[in-house]
Amino acid sequence: MTSAARHSTVPPAAQAAAVAPAAHAAGQRTPLIDGIEKVTGRARYTADLPFGDALVGRILRSPVAHGEIRGIDTRAALAIPGVRAVVTGTDFAAPYGVIPIAQNEWPLARGRIRYRGEPVAAVAAVDAETADAALAAIVLDIEPLPAYFSAADARAPDAVRLHEKKAGNIEREVDQSFGEVDAGFETADLVCEETYHYAEVAHGQIELNAAVAAWEPEHERLTTHSVTQVPYYLHLTLAQCLGIDTSQIRVIKPFVGGGFGHRVEPLNFEMVAAALARAAGGTVKVLLSREDGFLTHRGRPETDIRLKIAMAKTGAITAVDCEIVQRGGAYGGYGLVTILYAGALLHALYMVPAVRYRGFRVYTNTPPCGAMRGHGAVDARHAFESLLDRMAAELGLDPFAVRRANLITPPFRTINDLQVNSCGLPACLEWVEEASGWKTRRGALPRGRGMGLACSHYVSGSAKPVHWSGEPHAVIHLKLDHDGGITVLTGASDIGQGSSTLLAQVVAEVMSLSLARIRVIATDSALTPKDNGSYSSRVSFMVGNAALRAAEELKRILVAAAAKRLEVSVDDIEWNGEHCLVAGTDRGLAFREVVEAALVDTGALSVKGVWSTPPETQGGKFRGAAVGSTAGFSYAAQVVEVSVDEDTGQVTVERVWVAHDCGFAINPLAVEGQVQGAVWMGMGQALSEETQYHEGLPLRPNMLDYRIPTIVESPPIAVKLVESRDPLGPFGAKEASEGALHGFAPALTNAIHDAIGLRLTELPASPDRVFEALVEVRRTERLRARAAAGGQRNAGN
Repeated sequence: MTSAARHSTVPPAAQAAAVAPAAHAAGQRTPLIDGIEKVTGRARYTADLPFGDALVGRILRSPVAHGEIRGIDTRAALAIPGVRAVVTGTDFAAPYGVIPIAQNEWPLARGRIRYRGEPVAAVAAVDAETADAALAAIVLDIEPLPAYFSAADARAPDAVRLHEKKAGNIEREVDQSFGEVDAGFETADLVCEETYHYAEVAHGQIELNAAVAAWEPEHERLTTHSVTQVPYYLHLTLAQCLGIDTSQIRVIKPFVGGGFGHRVEPLNFEMVAAALARAAGGTVKVLLSREDGFLTHRGRPETDIRLKIAMAKTGAITAVDCEIVQRGGAYGGYGLVTILYAGALLHALYMVPAVRYRGFRVYTNTPPCGAMRGHGAVDARHAFESLLDRMAAELGLDPFAVRRANLITPPFRTINDLQVNSCGLPACLEWVEEASGWKTRRGALPRGRGMGLACSHYVSGSAKPVHWSGEPHAVIHLKLDHDGGITVLTGASDIGQGSSTLLAQVVAEVMSLSLARIRVIATDSALTPKDNGSYSSRVSFMVGNAALRAAEELKRILVAAAAKRLEVSVDDIEWNGEHCLVAGTDRGLAFREVVEAALVDTGALSVKGVWSTPPETQGGKFRGAAVGSTAGFSYAAQVVEVSVDEDTGQVTVERVWVAHDCGFAINPLAVEGQVQGAVWMGMGQALSEETQYHEGLPLRPNMLDYRIPTIVESPPIAVKLVESRDPLGPFGAKEASEGALHGFAPALTNAIHDAIGLRLTELPASPDRVFEALVEVRRTERLRARAAAGGQRNAGN
């Protein structure tokens, strides 16, 4: 075959298309690739999966908040016809916990009950009625112990230890000091101190918890489908708790209806389903109720903060002293990370020369708290931005001026060794100031209407993983075969945030191909590479970088194959996706022909891309330094406008302006949605959401009493995407779904002060709290007026 016959001359029309720049995939407003399935109802979530032979799993929960388990009698339950299995805590090989050094929770309580509603036994039966009857037949013998429902009570000197090795019921105590803190306070022109209280809040994800576990007795293998955000961590935990090898397990994540952090650690019902399946020798489906979801919990902890800030008359911060106490609930979970995040993220938003931080994560007899969107820093950011606003007023400075007096200029290394490589906060401030009409409208609105400002930031994934194994932070496999389609194989969990779409866009952008050629297969441990999971906004940055590298490698192989077929150097190939040309000629190949050439002698192509955070972004050497470290920080500024009814205490959010520095918006449509969702979720915590307990019994374990805002309360949210192009992010991209949450609550309470002169130090700003605060202000004003009048009379005498 002659060389002329071994390549094609590209037809004129195709040549024109090949010469023209290929359409970009990154940076385009792209509907999510799984959106059609979701809006048409074709998407199958865990509870929808058609396991016709599945047994029904049910969980028995403790009626007491704290007690020693003296016995669990399951004989009557096992005797009921149709009951296939009953398991208790003794059926598990080990406790679990997402943090390797804090694994103190059993899937079913073992030895001691530590919160009301804790799972104690479980059954698998042929139908729901039989399963419920079996639960009713189980007899519990529990000796009650003193129970503690607040951090203060649990820390009392005479309090019983919830965990024997944890004196004072302290899960983790943090004591950090950076810079010359005392000198910063001594030289300041203004020092202000305030205490704040934050209610515990829950995630409120739409999809109920569910798991389906299938045990193959002949092969001793387990396949689990679950709602998890972290299939890899679940895989490890199933092996640990069941006492089997990881090679015997397959974990599959179907469609997931939201997580927001509720599912970023393995949860008890997942291990319970697996244990029941093994005991029954078949398939078991466990579906939890909404109340069960509130008991499984892992929400944001009830928090008390004491904050003191020192400031120069220019608005520059000179020192910070902060103490935070978190009511963590009964078990470890992410607790030690949460209390460390609260202190670590006092840094990296502003230039802060000196910080002292003390943190206490406390065990209590309430459902375990964990990671929730904006993990660790939401409450601390409210306190910080609220106190900044108060200090600006006392110094006669505009709130914008105080923020600008403390801006970071990257590259910048914080005093606690966090690396900042990009920061678009100045542009964010400029946009919200202009868009909201701040300069002309603030102070000119009628009483009862006000505007407030706050800034925020967040990590683009933790620079050090939970399980430090030396493996890359992210791995992507790409497969290309005879059909010319590129399959992205990823362990990253798309939980509604659009990560699968983003990965397809990254590959398409590098390859200069349309999304029609890209398909994504995600989160099946038998098919896809391991990924650490969807948490801390890590996927876009870390997995996006791995996808970019994999696509570059695949493109390199294809360009080499084209050059070989065309008998030219790789440097002579002009790649344009669907076609490539020899530079300066009309000789070229269509993409189909390039694929054919690349498959010669090799068959299907498989390439891998990996990425890990650079060492300089992994924090310092002090204890706890890894928490807060990241390869890229996002930044946001937010203005909220409210109206306040002083007769009822009702606060209405009228409008929100938010600018978010996402580095580069790979999918602006999805990023805008994520920013709006973050604002909306922040609004829930700020206005109405809170869990409450009576002697450990949840009082709001449903969507009627747990007040999540609806579309009725949702205001117009104007979003501006600022693109600072982080040098480490894929195409410059970084975090986009959590940072804006932190800023809403302080912007809201600052707006309330602007509207009616009331500074709230407790959230949520529900009508009863606002009204009670107003009553207290009026009472104080009357007392002062009486005292002043009395003083005048005395002076007259």
